[in-house]
Amino acid sequence: MALMQILSAVCLSLITPPLHSENNCLIIGHRGACGYAPENTLLSFETAIKLGVDVVELDVQCCKSGELIVMHDSLIDRTTNGKGLVAELTLDELSKYRGPSDQIIPTLQQVIDLVNRRCIINIELKGPDTAKPVAELIEFYVKKKGFSHKDFFVSSFNHHELLTFHKLLPQIETGAIMEAIPVNYTAFVDDAEADCAVLCQNAINQALIDDAHQRNKKVFVYTVNTDADIKLMKKLKVDGIISNYPDRVRP
Repeated sequence: MALMQILSAVCLSLITPPLHSENNCLIIGHRGACGYAPENTLLSFETAIKLGVDVVELDVQCCKSGELIVMHDSLIDRTTNGKGLVAELTLDELSKYRGPSDQIIPTLQQVIDLVNRRCIINIELKGPDTAKPVAELIEFYVKKKGFSHKDFFVSSFNHHELLTFHKLLPQIETGAIMEAIPVNYTAFVDDAEADCAVLCQNAINQALIDDAHQRNKKVFVYTVNTDADIKLMKKLKVDGIISNYPDRVRP
């Protein structure tokens, strides 16, 4: 019995904990660590991990051939030497283009393989109809690759898409993103059956945070880059800070 208890404790220690930080405020690298490396690239995610993040945040869209592509914009023009819509380009076509520092446009699968449970991956559903393929890919990694549901967090501005994802994979914590200050504060998080309000720092206030916490919801805030703003967010007791410079969030 003692041996079984020891083995159980070891197994539990190998599983990434739910969204939690020893400092009570998660350090979340925005598009990796995009203040230091090209956004949403393998270099950016590796940089963020080396800086000690709890979570890396990224954006996903489906390309023409069906793969999940890590890209914020619907067009590849801003961040690569190519042109065109992600949704109108196949993976083979996208693979020909490069971003700064000769970085490829990665697939979500490539990013998950790179991160390899070293931190939580926050997948933002940016493109339409991404809920189902993201849920299927996560389940593949959980069932076939030894990952835990706790290794992932899914968020979106599209609360309909987020709710669809939640119904497909309720084991994953989710975050409803909002830029405004709603009349009913964080009731929108309940409506999306989400666990967290992800709020713009320009719309954040103590009433919003208190309302979320009274509903037993976490509050993450984006995109917080200056020392003064980071200090203010910590004073307001947010649960996570999304930053282009995640090392600045560390105490």
